[in-house]
Amino acid sequence: MPRGSLRARLLAAFLVVAGAALGTVGIAVLLVGPGYFADAMGHLPGDPMGAAMAEATLVAFTDAMRQALIAGTVIAIVAAAIVSLAVAARIARPISALARAAHRVSDGHYAERVPVDEPGELGELATSFNEMAGSLEATERRRLQLVGDVAHELRTPLTTLDGYLEGLEDGVVEPSAQTWGLLRTETARLNRMVNDLAELWRAEEHQLPLRIDAVDAAEVAREVGARFAPQAGPRGIVIELPQGSAVAMADRDRLAQILSNYLSNALRHAPDGSTIRIATATRPAHVRLSVTDDGPGLAPDQLESVFERFYRVDPARSRAGGGSGIGLAIVRALADAMDGQSWAESAGPGKGATFLVELPAA
Repeated sequence: MPRGSLRARLLAAFLVVAGAALGTVGIAVLLVGPGYFADAMGHLPGDPMGAAMAEATLVAFTDAMRQALIAGTVIAIVAAAIVSLAVAARIARPISALARAAHRVSDGHYAERVPVDEPGELGELATSFNEMAGSLEATERRRLQLVGDVAHELRTPLTTLDGYLEGLEDGVVEPSAQTWGLLRTETARLNRMVNDLAELWRAEEHQLPLRIDAVDAAEVAREVGARFAPQAGPRGIVIELPQGSAVAMADRDRLAQILSNYLSNALRHAPDGSTIRIATATRPAHVRLSVTDDGPGLAPDQLESVFERFYRVDPARSRAGGGSGIGLAIVRALADAMDGQSWAESAGPGKGATFLVELPAA
């Protein structure tokens, strides 16, 4: 058993406690025992023979008591050592298992788990460790997926740029205004993607500067809706705007960014000639904004997935003319940063969808 191990320290602690208890009992017996013994013998005062016998008997009693205490102490220490070893092993075993599992997690084995079969605090510690390991495993999985998604999303515009530049270099492609416009479009896609990723990272790490103040969310919704009206008009899409006021505690620019992402997403999926409804609702503790479209809707398992980075409701849909694929992830990060929440609702595929954000009321 290593000297500084938990078992050794527990064993030493148990033995110290046992030794202190035995020492206290021994001292008490040696100090108090002779007096009680003399009283129990009942020798009459003034009897010389009785006094001599009492003294001799007391000496014999004290010697016998001392030997008995020594023998009892040795037996008690041996018994305490055996019991202490068993108890220390019992306590240290799950902690040692936790230490080994922690080392494996630190080496990158995030699937490591420990059994939760101990009662009390040790069981709670094992449960907390498993939850921590599960969180780390999920984070690592999202990190790897993000790396793969970013590589995949960057490959398309980079391939297009490389192909056209090679064609220009070889004289196969004419340097026309259309060619330069296409190259400019691809570089704009790359720039937009990089900016969105940087924005998402800052929002998730709470690095965005926020100016939280009392903001009329209905007024912000009307301003955002007016900006998107030129895009909706040619397709015959009507954007219904909220009336009245709904005052929330939020950053005005970030709230406008959330509604812009929601409205842009709705316009991308809404059919021509349909209606997109922006509504507000005020509760005592919060203000809720919603953007509803009559698009293809969402299945129950997609209601959370749409807020993940680069998630596509339709995997076959090209993003050449769409967004970067992380607009809704930015929405969730911004809502969390403002002590709010965001989510989606849908009656099912083909029945439209509603995207909501809830913020503290002013």
